Amino acid sequence: MEFIDLKKQQSHIRSEIDFSIKKVLDHGKYILGPEVFELEKTLAEYVGVNHCITVSSGTDALLISMMALGIKSGDEIITTPFTFIAAVEAIKLLGAKPVYVDIDDNSYNISSEKIESSITEKTKLILPVSLFGQCADMDPINRISKKYNLPVLEDGAQSFGATYKGRKSCSMSTIGCTSFFPSKPLGCYGDGGAIFTNDDELASKMRSIRVHGQTIRYHYSSLGLNGRLDTIQAAILLAKFKIFDNEILLRNKVADFYTKELNRANLGIKTPSIINGNVSVYAQYAILVNNREELITALTKNKIPTAIHYPIPVHMQNEYRDKKSNLPVSEYVAEKILCIPMHPYLQKNEQDLIIKSIVNAL
Repeated sequence: MEFIDLKKQQSHIRSEIDFSIKKVLDHGKYILGPEVFELEKTLAEYVGVNHCITVSSGTDALLISMMALGIKSGDEIITTPFTFIAAVEAIKLLGAKPVYVDIDDNSYNISSEKIESSITEKTKLILPVSLFGQCADMDPINRISKKYNLPVLEDGAQSFGATYKGRKSCSMSTIGCTSFFPSKPLGCYGDGGAIFTNDDELASKMRSIRVHGQTIRYHYSSLGLNGRLDTIQAAILLAKFKIFDNEILLRNKVADFYTKELNRANLGIKTPSIINGNVSVYAQYAILVNNREELITALTKNKIPTAIHYPIPVHMQNEYRDKKSNLPVSEYVAEKILCIPMHPYLQKNEQDLIIKSIVNAL
């Protein structure tokens, strides 16, 4: 059993993948080839925004976005401590200061109720992360941003394809970013990412930044980096995108089964809580369990893989430590969180085995 089974997925679309890669090899435009621009058009329409800028990774998507917003040394960025390191890494790379706001104890996303008290005259950006496949609570976040005239950058690395009150992840903020890392709900076969915005000026800046700050060949108007998505990865994503919506439905079927069976077993496990009006893409199926190590041991004996996302909140990591932060929910969740296998091609017998193994262990 695989935690995320990319081989099963590939078996459904291998001929399409092979054809798409061969097409790139035949035309030979490996950098910013036609598939890149086709993908950008396709994804912009899917999300419902004017611009999609594909880039080399989800981390670079965040970095390029903040560079375009003019984030600099000394600026304060409000974000969550319970997330993958990339968002805070990008903040620190620009010399800015992450200001951690604790998470909601149901969604595990940043608590919108706690943001406003952390805003100072140095605050330049609110950066919510849409964790585990569910969008952050964007409406109150956007109301706060409007009140204080602050941009919002959604890190949708795990939530691409999710909806919030009928709107797509990455469409509801000044800028939205996602990742196409292979394990993501829509992933390529290497690194990749994308940026989404309705702002024409920001889109132009970000397109320039991803090619070293270049506007015309060998003319550089700003500081930039090498942040382009390879054409082959764009071709692969176009092939995989054709089955993406169906895979979201399959992910939700697996999640619904897990939730129903775990709640019925009454084991004291906290199952994922999806906010009313949200549709998650279940990048992870995350549970809270008291005796985590015992459960991991029992599942491992049955050859069931698990993962802990995330065992140490960012504010407790050496490079990013903030001793002044009071973030009890993030710390509590980090001690108990456990993710079990989640992908669209989990067979019924595999799902049954996972539930049976959890029940027997607890």
